[in-house]
Amino acid sequence: MKVIDLGEYGEEFTADPHPVYTKLRAEGPAHLVRIPEGGEVWLIVGHEEGRAALADPRLSKDWRSNGDWEYGALPASANMLETDPPQHTRLRKLVAREFTPRRIDELRPRVQEITDGLLDTMLAAPGRTADLVDSLAFPLPMTVICELLGVSDLDQEAFRVLSNAAVAPAADDGKNTAVREMGEYLIELIEDKRSSRPGDDLLSALIRARDEDGDQLSPDELIGMAFLLLVAGHETTVNLISNGIRVLLGHPGQLAALRADFDGLIDNAVEEMLRYEGPVETATYRFAKEPLLVGEVLIPAGAPVLVSLASAGRDPHRHPDPDRFDILRAPQGHLAFGHGIHFCLGAPLARMEGRIAVRTLLERAPGLQLAAEAGELEWLPGMLIRGVRHLPVRW
Repeated sequence: MKVIDLGEYGEEFTADPHPVYTKLRAEGPAHLVRIPEGGEVWLIVGHEEGRAALADPRLSKDWRSNGDWEYGALPASANMLETDPPQHTRLRKLVAREFTPRRIDELRPRVQEITDGLLDTMLAAPGRTADLVDSLAFPLPMTVICELLGVSDLDQEAFRVLSNAAVAPAADDGKNTAVREMGEYLIELIEDKRSSRPGDDLLSALIRARDEDGDQLSPDELIGMAFLLLVAGHETTVNLISNGIRVLLGHPGQLAALRADFDGLIDNAVEEMLRYEGPVETATYRFAKEPLLVGEVLIPAGAPVLVSLASAGRDPHRHPDPDRFDILRAPQGHLAFGHGIHFCLGAPLARMEGRIAVRTLLERAPGLQLAAEAGELEWLPGMLIRGVRHLPVRW
């Protein structure tokens, strides 16, 4: 089997991987590739094949199943995203009842309040220019998830550095180092929360959470859950907002249509943003527990597998004319939040934050424009998170 070296495409692949994904889909739904950050993996690029793989129990999420005991032994890896049933079922059950639709809906006024405050500051900036990531896309979801968890005194900038290193590392060893440091940081955070007066927040609830059998999270599982909720709870929404605004500003006709009918189109616009340029380029690693046939390709047992959510979103077999950004289409059925038992628990929160942030920004900054050319943007490295470090705008 020929190995396709994605690193040979250089920075062009990081800035716009879609032409490469189009070529790969035309040649088959699965390929053995060398990813830019190093290492060979099987990459699934078709929508139907990717959807099936995301729900296939023959693909394990536990790193230890692939012999990676270093990462698998890190406390931060003891989370529901990186475990299989029955452990995954147990962990998700303990957190899901705290992450309820009612709790999310109750957050709506506060999300609007935070958004308004951030935009008050941004729109008062001299020169009418700002970095949208620093001004809105990062602090909004970071503040929301910190308040939800009950860690409002978190050093957000310090956490941002660790989080970026964990999800967009320049190399695999950088990821392990960042995750290890994140675990040490969270140990102190949890101990402070445990020793202080418990509140009506999610982290306090997780510390005391028990199921009907008296089961509760172990110390490592508590660290892993805090890691997952804090990192996944903001990183994806940061890039949902910044990617969505970047794409909208690059399609003035679509922007005008949205401005003309916010009530009728904002929900659909966010779904199209997720399909067209979602924040997660590839789902997190899976490992074949047995030989697996994808299309005409046999993936061997033990092999690491990545599902390209970005490629699935542009598969013409699922989405007609997929490279056209169209907020009037019906993009439902995209895989931006995954599929199966690992479907993103925070999807309703991310959607709500995205809708409020995009609508409020566009309502309050009617002359909003990009203040940088595409070639000037710095893209996040790696194939997990898709987004830019900064998004200069003017109004």
